[in-house]
Amino acid sequence: MDAGSIERIIALVGAIVVGTAALWSLKLEWPKTGLDDNVAKIMLGLLALGCCIVILVATRVLHGIA
Repeated sequence: MDAGSIERIIALVGAIVVGTAALWSLKLEWPKTGLDDNVAKIMLGLLALGCCIVILVATRVLHGIA
């Protein structure tokens, strides 16, 4: 197992943990309607999107990016 494989495994596990927490927080924030709550929803959505991209790269579905 080389260093690249270890990095991909760590990135995959981290993205799954962070993405799950972001989606859970987004679910809890969804009914709120304040301006700061809407900003939080956008940030959590972008965080979840970034985690999805990391998962795709770590599993080599998007191997051209890395």
